[in-house]
Amino acid sequence: MNHLSADPVMQQQLHKGFRTTGILLLLIGIISILLPQLITAVLSLFIGSVLILAGLAVAYGTWIGYRSSGLVWLKPFVLIVIGLLIAFNPAIVAAALGILLVIYFLLTGFASISFSLDLRPLGGWVWMMLSGVLSITLAVIFLAGWPFSSAALIGILVGISFLFDGISLLAVSSAMKTAQEQ
Repeated sequence: MNHLSADPVMQQQLHKGFRTTGILLLLIGIISILLPQLITAVLSLFIGSVLILAGLAVAYGTWIGYRSSGLVWLKPFVLIVIGLLIAFNPAIVAAALGILLVIYFLLTGFASISFSLDLRPLGGWVWMMLSGVLSITLAVIFLAGWPFSSAALIGILVGISFLFDGISLLAVSSAMKTAQEQ
């Protein structure tokens, strides 16, 4: 049963939402494919910076409120040290992100396949199915090269996944618009 065929206003909103999301994912995918090392480095720097800032915030709170105990300084110390390690050694983050991306690709693959089966009477469902199969394939490829190829593969595989997700959403959006016009 198709859950998307009920209300014309809702169909129009879904069409616009799918189109906008598809275009954004397409652009993010292209950027990630063209600049994979940069994407990995930016992610590492961002994660490291967040941990450093959190460590500084906790250190400030400790200094103001409870600086007499040495053990209370452990949390800000750990946050800052780990943040610096991550910011200055992106390979650590790339390896960790590699495993998280395998999980992401598996989950998004199964979700896309499930969604495609729900869309099945609607044109474009095959693209969503292919997107799911591609995500599962990417998970297997990534797992086979982990952790050595993580730095380059993160940007490339995320880019491919987003690119294909964008194409599939644009195909579904186009099919919805065609169905509305008929």
